[in-house]
Amino acid sequence: MTDGSKPPTFALPHGVLDQTPNSLIVVAASGTGGDIFPFITLSQGLLERGHRVLMLVPQFHESIVLAAGVPCQTFGTHDEWRALLNDPDLWDERKGWGVIWSRLAPHLGALRQLLQQFSANDSCVVLSHPILIPMAALARSVRPDLRIVAGHLAPSNLCSSHDMLTAGSLRIPDWIPISWRQALWKLIHKGWINPVTLPSLNATRGQIGQPPVPHFFEHMLTAPSASLGFFPNWYAAVQPDWPQSFSEGEFVSTTAQGKVAFSPELEQFLSGGAPPIVFTPGTGHQHAARYFNTALKALKRLGRRGIFVTPHAAQLPDPLPSSVMWQAHAPFASLLPRVAAVVHHGGIGTTADAFRAGTPQLIVPFAYDQFDNGLRAKRLGVADVLQAKRLSVGRMQKRLAHLLVSHDVAQACRAIAQKMAQKHELPWLLDRIEAALFGAAASRG
Repeated sequence: MTDGSKPPTFALPHGVLDQTPNSLIVVAASGTGGDIFPFITLSQGLLERGHRVLMLVPQFHESIVLAAGVPCQTFGTHDEWRALLNDPDLWDERKGWGVIWSRLAPHLGALRQLLQQFSANDSCVVLSHPILIPMAALARSVRPDLRIVAGHLAPSNLCSSHDMLTAGSLRIPDWIPISWRQALWKLIHKGWINPVTLPSLNATRGQIGQPPVPHFFEHMLTAPSASLGFFPNWYAAVQPDWPQSFSEGEFVSTTAQGKVAFSPELEQFLSGGAPPIVFTPGTGHQHAARYFNTALKALKRLGRRGIFVTPHAAQLPDPLPSSVMWQAHAPFASLLPRVAAVVHHGGIGTTADAFRAGTPQLIVPFAYDQFDNGLRAKRLGVADVLQAKRLSVGRMQKRLAHLLVSHDVAQACRAIAQKMAQKHELPWLLDRIEAALFGAAASRG
């Protein structure tokens, strides 16, 4: 802990530390729903295979993890997470990293403190979201041989200079020399990422006798024993400058979400007219009033029905017309095959759900990996991109009008959906995770 406060005391779920031959898998994840749900799905799959699994997540997400039947421990408080979501800078492409890190830094010792309660004879391994890799590396002060596997949901966090499509909202043309791209990454890390993250990280490391690290992303990429991509090679091929321990994977399947039945009201709405257009800025975004106001006006111009999906109803236009329905949450795996298009922020989970459904996408990125995901979907021919800072009714209407009638887009959507259907994603991916966690040689893509 960097603030001098008393470290939390963890009460381990019953049965987690039973003396059985198999190692305990600690799955550490943080972020909004798009970050947490894939790791919940993977934890469920590992549990079904007979592994002992314990998730470590922000307290804000405890209820959804437990509801999924996965044992968990938490760090932080509900109030801290609400303050994070309430900060409009969270969705600023330049300031967002600082907002996230300021809330995470006081809890960097959480995994280390958890593992200190384990018997030295009880082996464990860690599957971690990339943002928590520094937290996992701190735990090696009590378990020097701790095996850590990073699970990368999207390719942009791997910081390739060879396949660098964007730097935030700045598009990087193909003709830019690789030496310029490398220089740009150095500038980003030196001027933006390292000053925000390294002081608190190295202060925490110093408190437990670990040496300082000079580069945040280099630490994040090299500290794991192995790394997996939770995306296929046709979405982002393995690059020469990715970690040598990296192996390719697949999108995390959301089949379980697809089993959730629609509410009677949603089913009635879907059946009551032409397929609507779905709009969502992501589960964690609660500063999207302009986005939804623009969406409503674009729908009126297009003469289309819509579904607005957000748990934060206060940002919606009031009142909504009968042609537009609000849903706090929706099972996208079932919903998207029944809609005309989906307009979203470019989160990797929503992007993959639309791939599976064969649904055209208009991606409106705000920050983080959303810019890169949008351009990758556009490159596949299934999407268009409209940056949030350039959002207008006219631009949204024009891009949606094209997506809705384009034969090329429809054909590309069908091709990607067929590609997604050809593979049983989750079983194959769980095989890769087991190989990485337990040290088996997994082939590099």
